[in-house]
Amino acid sequence: MFKKILVPVDGSEGAKKALDVACKLAKADNASLHILHIPERLSREAMLVWGMSAVSMEATGEELERAGRSSLEAAKKAAKERGMTDVQGSLRQGDPARIIIEEAKKTSADTIVMGSRGLSNITGLIIGSVSHRVAHTAKCNVITVR
Repeated sequence: MFKKILVPVDGSEGAKKALDVACKLAKADNASLHILHIPERLSREAMLVWGMSAVSMEATGEELERAGRSSLEAAKKAAKERGMTDVQGSLRQGDPARIIIEEAKKTSADTIVMGSRGLSNITGLIIGSVSHRVAHTAKCNVITVR
């Protein structure tokens, strides 16, 4: 039984699928949903369905914040369109795997639902994907969605 589900989103197809799965699980158990977005700086701009989630390396902190808020609000709206009523959200910056694990602890999430393939950078090739690192480090259930 799920009580609080954390779903990190980055605007990718994998994140959208994870949000859909998280909403279905949360509705089935009347659980709350916490959406987390961690804006990422990339060497190019990326326009995504949920708004600009990744911004160029030259972006200001204000632009990064604005893009992140837009993506987070779009994901919250998508969850509500799927029938979710208990939806919270956070915007954080930093190493995605570390932030996801910290947010799971902070929100007392019993489950993390995340895409297994999202936006990534060269770091993922070197130290492993975010979902892999979270799955091996988190102290709660981790469901990865492809």
